[in-house]
Amino acid sequence: MSNLYLLHKPYRMLSQFTDPQGRATLADIIEVSGVYAAGRLDYDSEGLLLLSDDGNLIHRIAHPRHKQPKTYWVQVEGRMDDAALAALKNGVTLKDGPTLPAKVRRMETPNIAPREPAIDPKRHPSTSWLELTISEGRNRQVRRMTAHVGFPTLRLIRAAIGAWQLGELAPGEWRRETLHAPRSTSRPKPSSQRKRPTSGRKRS
Repeated sequence: MSNLYLLHKPYRMLSQFTDPQGRATLADIIEVSGVYAAGRLDYDSEGLLLLSDDGNLIHRIAHPRHKQPKTYWVQVEGRMDDAALAALKNGVTLKDGPTLPAKVRRMETPNIAPREPAIDPKRHPSTSWLELTISEGRNRQVRRMTAHVGFPTLRLIRAAIGAWQLGELAPGEWRRETLHAPRSTSRPKPSSQRKRPTSGRKRS
C-alpha cells in the first residue's frame, strides 16, 4: 500500500522542501514527513504535482521511460493561428532536437484562481489559452515549444499527469490517495474504496 499526494503547486514556489535562499517551498503547504515529489514543476509554473512515500512509485511516475502524458493549460501571447497549432501537433525542432507530436487545442479560459501577481493587461493586451499534452519531460519544454512557433507562454498550469487530474484543488491545496498494491510491482491502481481524501491549504 502506498500513499500518493496530489498537490496544486502555486506560482513562484519550488518543487522541493528546503531552499537556502528562503523562497517558498512545499514545506509551506504540506506537513507530511517522508514524501518526495515525482518529477517537478518550474518555480514560475503552477498546477499538479505528485508526491509519494514510495520510491518505486515515484520512479514509475517520473522516469521518462514510462512516458506519462502530461496535460497543461497554457496562456500565450496573442491568439495562436492554425499554422502554429499544426506545427505543435506535428512536432517542432528545438535546440536539443525535435519534439514528439503534441496534442493541442484552443480552449476557453479555465476555471482557475487568478495568479498573484496577475499578468499585466497593458503589457499583454491580447492572450489566449491552449490545452497541450506531451509525453516528454525536457527542461521548460512547453514554454520553448510555444515560443518556437511565435506565441510565448505567459502562464503555465499542469492540469494532469497520466490519469491523475488537478480537479478542483486550489493553489496550495492537496489531497491523498491510497494505492493498494505491493510497493515493488508495476504501477498500482487507486482503490475504489479509498479513504476520504485529506486536504490542506497554504498557511497565512
